[in-house]
Amino acid sequence: MIFEDRTDAAYKLAKKMEWLKKEDPIILAIPRGGVVTGDVIAAELGVKLDVVVSKKIVAPYNPELAIGAVMHDGSYFPNEDITRMLNVPQNYIDSEIKRLMKEIDRRLMKFRGSKEYHLEGRTVVLVDDGIATGATMLVAIYWVKKQKPKKLIIAVPVGPKDTIDRLNKVADDVIVLYVPVDFGAIGEFYRDFGQVEDFQVQEIMSKYGYKMKLSE
Repeated sequence: MIFEDRTDAAYKLAKKMEWLKKEDPIILAIPRGGVVTGDVIAAELGVKLDVVVSKKIVAPYNPELAIGAVMHDGSYFPNEDITRMLNVPQNYIDSEIKRLMKEIDRRLMKFRGSKEYHLEGRTVVLVDDGIATGATMLVAIYWVKKQKPKKLIIAVPVGPKDTIDRLNKVADDVIVLYVPVDFGAIGEFYRDFGQVEDFQVQEIMSKYGYKMKLSE
């Protein structure tokens, strides 16, 4: 399965999510690409779109390898196998968490103008444009669970089987269109997987009434 672009994938995903309308869910998208996906789904279901920002912590000297991910409140989800294998120092992890929390704060203010969330008792749907190792999604899942939602559902167009299996263990439901046998990178499954810019995220979020810092 090859998607034309994020919008095409999102329309296809939304068709599998129509049963969620009765839940009046909040769509919680992971920027930046996930916000394009989430916007289409929120519009199709007639519900609210919000964003949550998680950032990967990469291995020392290897910016392609994620050793974990962090949220704005300091929640950290480690990839324990890689961290242990590389013997990553704890002081490196601590300094990266501190640095990335500042970047996450900046993005939250830029995209939604606030760090306040009201998810208790709501059905929350975490959305991205695809998933690979799942580090940023998993840390977002554990953070959302702390907010005491009614249900937590994951919706992605594509992801590898081992990651999808892992998500199924921690979410109430996982909605996915395509679980390929061979998975290299998310972009392989899109004809157009161009980078989404901050201003595009801001434009989308402004439609949902968010007052963000447009000057940055």
